[in-house]
Amino acid sequence: MTVLSTKKLSLSQKNLFLNSGLSLVEYNAIKIEFLDFDLPKKEIKNAIITSKNSAKSIIERQLKIHNCFVVGKKTADFLKSHNFNISEVSDYGRDLAKIISEKYRDEKFIFFCGNLRREELPSLLKGEGIEFQEVEVYKTSLNKQSFLQEFEGIMFYSPSGVKSFTSKNKIKDSTAFCIGKTTAKEAEQYTENIIIANKPSIENLIVSVVKHYKQKN
Repeated sequence: MTVLSTKKLSLSQKNLFLNSGLSLVEYNAIKIEFLDFDLPKKEIKNAIITSKNSAKSIIERQLKIHNCFVVGKKTADFLKSHNFNISEVSDYGRDLAKIISEKYRDEKFIFFCGNLRREELPSLLKGEGIEFQEVEVYKTSLNKQSFLQEFEGIMFYSPSGVKSFTSKNKIKDSTAFCIGKTTAKEAEQYTENIIIANKPSIENLIVSVVKHYKQKN
């Protein structure tokens, strides 16, 4: 059985497939380009960071941020490893928006994001009257590639990855393994055969793939 990963995995992540009996094909379904961006000042009190790409861009620019409000434990851990203070972390943007609106109503924020960022978090903040400024720090483009081979499973890490794959291919009878609910929502347009990782991380997604096929055998 062969599984397609729409993101190239690290060696430690690939090792999670060891002894699973699964063959792995991988490619990057999306391309990331970091952008130049301007800020009124280098020192920021509150920043909303919803992806590792945003975090990388902030670190590259050596910005000083007092409080980071983060989506994703992996991104939070990455920022922590570079000595950033994490005020709040949640698995999903809507949950972070809820925390901000309940506990930090009077604060102002800079929201670091990509060009294809989800509408959910900024929409919820606007609805609650939270003051924030969006700063686009990276650009996502689709790396469209067609496959002649069919796969038992396809691993998706973002709605953009689903869009990229389905622009040239059909999911057909493959199981779509999705890193989280927002990615699954995009995949629902193309298949009903969806499994969502217990926690939105690459490692948890791989574990869910391996577990699924072990149970089938």
